[in-house]
Amino acid sequence: MDRREIAALLAYIGRLDPRTIRTDHAEARDQLAQWHELLEDVPLATPYGWDACVVARRHIRVSPYQILPADIARPWEDYKRDRLHRHTDPTPVADPDDQAAWTAELVGTRRAVATGTAQPVTHRQLTAGEANPRLKARLTQVGSYIPPEARAALAPFRRARAAREEALAQGEPDALSVRCDWCEAPVGEPCRRRRVDPNGFARGSAPRKEPHPGRKDLAAAQHRQQTATA
Repeated sequence: MDRREIAALLAYIGRLDPRTIRTDHAEARDQLAQWHELLEDVPLATPYGWDACVVARRHIRVSPYQILPADIARPWEDYKRDRLHRHTDPTPVADPDDQAAWTAELVGTRRAVATGTAQPVTHRQLTAGEANPRLKARLTQVGSYIPPEARAALAPFRRARAAREEALAQGEPDALSVRCDWCEAPVGEPCRRRRVDPNGFARGSAPRKEPHPGRKDLAAAQHRQQTATA
C-alpha cells in the first residue's frame, strides 16, 4: 500500500473505532508513517480474496483491543502461505536450457500466486465414480492390451488365468467370480490346495490350475440365475 491507500485504510478504521483517530497533526503524520513502514508490502486488496478493510473490520468486531499494523500483516502472511500451499508449479514455457528465464518464470508465477494476482494451479484429485459409459465400447474397439502372442507366451506362467480365459472364451461361467467355499479363496483369486495334517490344521497353499468343483457349480448356478432374471 502506498501512503494514499494507508490514509484511506486509517480513515475507514477510524469510522469503526474512534480510538485510532489522531486529532493532532504531528501524531496523525507519525501514525501514517508508521503504518506505511509496516504495511508497505501489503496490498489494500487483490482480485482473489484479500481485502485489508475486511480484515480490519473483522478484528474490530471480535477483539476488544485497538487494532495495530500487525493485525493486518499477520493475516496477509497467512493468506500468502495458504495460496502457496495450494499451488503446484506449472511447467514454464521458457526454454529449459535458459536457466535464468526458466527460474524467472517460476519465481514470477509463485509471486503472482502469493500476492493474489493469479489463482493457484492445483492438480486434479482422483475421485471415485461411475465409469464413462463409452469406456466399454472404446475397450472393445481397441481390443486387449496384451497382444495374443504375448498372452500365449505367458500362459504357462499364469495357468489359473489362462484356464479362466479359456473358460470364458468357450462361454462357460467364470468360476473365479464367486468365493470358493472349500479353500476360502476370495473372488478373483485362484483356488489353492488345502491339505490337512493329522492334527486338523491346514498346511500347503499352492495355487490350483483348476478351481474346485464346488466353486464351478456355484458359479454355474449363479450364472443360470442371472440369465433367468435378465
